[in-house]
Amino acid sequence: MAVKLIRLFGDPVLTTPALEVTVFDKELRNLVRDLTETMQDAPGAGLAAPQIGVSLRVFTYDVDGEVGHLINPALDLSEDLQDGPEGCLSLPELTYDCIRAMSVIAKGMNMYGEPVTIHGSDLLARAIQHETDHLDGIIFIDRLDDENRKIAMKEIRQTEWFGAPPTVKISPHSLSNGLL
Repeated sequence: MAVKLIRLFGDPVLTTPALEVTVFDKELRNLVRDLTETMQDAPGAGLAAPQIGVSLRVFTYDVDGEVGHLINPALDLSEDLQDGPEGCLSLPELTYDCIRAMSVIAKGMNMYGEPVTIHGSDLLARAIQHETDHLDGIIFIDRLDDENRKIAMKEIRQTEWFGAPPTVKISPHSLSNGLL
């Protein structure tokens, strides 16, 4: 497996809803391993497949020593909220306060197609919501109020990486060989 290039804010794959996974095969297991290695190398608390250019509903997480993944997630969010700092590997070195549900029950599949349920609170709940947003084409700054989003966009425009031509590599994970 390999560490992959992480797509940065401005790349269209990050704002395009990902496709549901229907085939659970070796290619999918390789994708999960690549996501995990890339996330841990960055390092980050989570990474969604679109962040490495693969438009499939898959993400990995590494929170408080708990490493896992979820495919085709469906979330049940608590009514209690948390407001705290959030960052993103696709927005390097930038952090903004973002409101999220305090806890989540996430249901989906593992890389073998078996049902999985994750109960998360605090940082794990935040990571699961953040990564699921990526699968829906939502970047966390989209969840900020208008004033804070303007501040974030100004800071993003001042980064070295913003507006640079994206480095695009072809993913080894075919979208036409049964993953859809």
